[in-house]
Amino acid sequence: MADVLYDADKGVESFVKFAKEYQPDGIFGHEWVNVGMGPILELMQPLSCLWAGAPDGRLDKNSIHQFLEYEVLHEEDMGRFQRDYTGWVLEQGLPKVAGVTKPFTNMGLSRMGTMYDVSALAASFSKPEVRNMVETLWKIDEMKQALNVKMAQLDAAMEAEGCVVPAKGFAAVPFDSYSDFYRGTLEAMVDMTQHTDVIDGFRETELQNMLGMVRMQGQFLKGKWVFMALHKGMDTYMSPEQYRKFYWDDLRTIIEEIIANDMVPFIYTEGPYDSRLEALTEVTKGKVIYHFENVNMKNAKKILGDTACIHGGLQSQLLQFGSKQQVIDECKRIIDDCAPGGGFLFGTNFGFDDVKPENVEAMFDTVATYGKK
Repeated sequence: MADVLYDADKGVESFVKFAKEYQPDGIFGHEWVNVGMGPILELMQPLSCLWAGAPDGRLDKNSIHQFLEYEVLHEEDMGRFQRDYTGWVLEQGLPKVAGVTKPFTNMGLSRMGTMYDVSALAASFSKPEVRNMVETLWKIDEMKQALNVKMAQLDAAMEAEGCVVPAKGFAAVPFDSYSDFYRGTLEAMVDMTQHTDVIDGFRETELQNMLGMVRMQGQFLKGKWVFMALHKGMDTYMSPEQYRKFYWDDLRTIIEEIIANDMVPFIYTEGPYDSRLEALTEVTKGKVIYHFENVNMKNAKKILGDTACIHGGLQSQLLQFGSKQQVIDECKRIIDDCAPGGGFLFGTNFGFDDVKPENVEAMFDTVATYGKK
């Protein structure tokens, strides 16, 4: 993994080799393992992420990146967060998550608002540490643009092998952004009872931003999938009432906006989702794909079969720890439960890395042969 993060060409070679050898119908998420991002991450100095090959050596060289969650928005700062969001992000938020932006802390940007402040603004940007930050940001952008070209070439190479890369867009539920990037899992849970005004204010603004982003993507991604990972909507985090109040209405609104812009919502549920299945039917029929990590797939097909396509089924852990015969038997069971009548895409419940090659081969062979019956 460290090789892939620090050598984009090795990453491209690996994925194209995978596409040639296993011939999957489609693939997504390959770019999210941070192919070629190692040097860029070093410049960004992220405080909330560990990655393979990093100079600090804190993460195993064959591990995918690890997100470090901590409280970025503290309770005592909520007033400013609501009143002066941009100022808070620049002076407090960004410096807490990326070391390269630390100079923002003392620039006083939020206090500037008239033409008479331009000279003060010029003075702030002329400080040596700020000049260095800006130059580093330019370099990050140049490196990222070059990497984007390689990733586009990777997609084209895999599609040339018959492996479709359908997921091109991205969207997120406002509550997930609030919890993931600002308050953290535990604090956001408490906020659902103690700071509902802060959550609601953020949701309202973020929803409009997200809808605008969807419309922008719709201008050049017609027919493509828009990926949405659902982090905090799971059964074990919110009650059904909280799910309706803080989560589902926003998710449904974004789903319908994606559909209205001629794209396909690819909703990647994480964690147990059995109690949410009925809510997931409340969308335009025949336009949505739901991926499941942890759900009774037979029941999901029964409830959602007339509404949406379902995706997933095979537990990635079985590829790592199970026997070849167990993989074959489980693939057949999933196909029997979910394939009749259509509307099913076979897949693993989440990505896999440290797995037995013979089990991966058994999975592909079984789906390719038994799945045709």
